[in-house]
Amino acid sequence: QVQLVESGGGLVQPGGSLRLSCAASGIVFSAYGMGWYRQAPGKQRELVAFITSGERTNYEESVKGRFTISRDNAKSMVYLQMNSLKPEDTAVYFCNAALGYNYNYWGQGTQVTVSS
Repeated sequence: QVQLVESGGGLVQPGGSLRLSCAASGIVFSAYGMGWYRQAPGKQRELVAFITSGERTNYEESVKGRFTISRDNAKSMVYLQMNSLKPEDTAVYFCNAALGYNYNYWGQGTQVTVSS
């Protein structure tokens, strides 16, 4: 059974930092591309950051230079370091594992709220 479990969300003031973690089980983690998505109220889910099995990364334009995605294959973990947070970063953040077109899994999400 595949499980992706996010943690690390919470309430932070503008300019602050959070580190999200996603623990994966039930998959050959090292083979999967891993992504962080977010969904704000009334908006579509969007890709925030992605890291391939070969550790190549890409980022949504608005988070470049502020967010960093990383992975630890030995621990089956993926992280999202979020710095200089803005109110517009407020959303539910979801972890995703993808392998080709047939294997795509989601976590339950963790709330990030940026507010003073």
